[in-house]
Amino acid sequence: MATRPHLSVVIPVLDEAENVAELHRELTASLEPMGRAYEILMVDDGSTDGTLERLLEIEGRDRRVRVLRLRRNFGQTAAFSAGFDHARGEIVVTSDGDLQNDPADIPRLVARLEEGPFDLVCGWRQDRKDPHSKRVPSWFANRIISWATGVHLHDYGCSLKAIRADVVKNLRLYGEMHRFIPAVASWMGVSVAEMPVNHRPRLRGRSKYGLGRTVRVLLDLFTVKFLLAYGTRPAHLFGGSGLALGAAGTAVLGYLGWVKSVEDEAISGRLPLALLGVLLCMSGMLLVCVGLLAELLVRIYHESQGKPTYVVKELPPAAEAERGRIAPGR
Repeated sequence: MATRPHLSVVIPVLDEAENVAELHRELTASLEPMGRAYEILMVDDGSTDGTLERLLEIEGRDRRVRVLRLRRNFGQTAAFSAGFDHARGEIVVTSDGDLQNDPADIPRLVARLEEGPFDLVCGWRQDRKDPHSKRVPSWFANRIISWATGVHLHDYGCSLKAIRADVVKNLRLYGEMHRFIPAVASWMGVSVAEMPVNHRPRLRGRSKYGLGRTVRVLLDLFTVKFLLAYGTRPAHLFGGSGLALGAAGTAVLGYLGWVKSVEDEAISGRLPLALLGVLLCMSGMLLVCVGLLAELLVRIYHESQGKPTYVVKELPPAAEAERGRIAPGR
């Protein structure tokens, strides 16, 4: 396409040969009436059931469809990241490829994003059409994630989202972290909204989700919490814990020293307590050292790659004009 699209729809697909044709039809029916230039990025995540062939056929008929083929199955998070890297729109919409998310909700999400103005609008599957084996773990996970990250949403697992491109381009996702996009983006100071969306039962194909994913999500939650709270100041976590342990160890050894020197009591029978004091002091020193090493690594990471520890939302007019003059010649 010669012109830059206003809207990019990113959809990872894995073994969805029975759904992609209907998915394209519903997307087209929802996006065309919006009257905006758009592109549909279908990311094939290593499908083996003929999905790629059907996607290429659709791409040949519709110039607004772009198929991005990954060499193997890298997972949904990596597929979303690949789509984000290649998306050209000012607004990026994400969705699943199994037709459980309703493409008819996309115009509503985009409208809510622009009227806010918000940076990110998340779908909420208020009337979710999934079995209890999915809904119950998801209910607990949503509350744990909301509590841990401070970004309170009803449905972190809903893939239907509308996001501004400047937010998407600054996201770096690993593991199963695509569901943590609102929490990861919160570090940038984004404004997040949530709205109910339609959810439909899966009619064709097989679900790729299982109970094991819940465990991986919880493990990724620890990573997200650490990055949000201590990503640029790890010494505050390790050093604080180290100082607390060191203080406890010093108190134990100080007590034993008082008993020996002032009260003139033998401490030979209190050897386990003495060993505990030494262990606490050594553990505290090690944690402080780990914190200092982590601080060095963080500084090396940011400075060697030119990654700032801040995100600019709006530049002064002079800087915007200068950037506009430079951009065409890059």
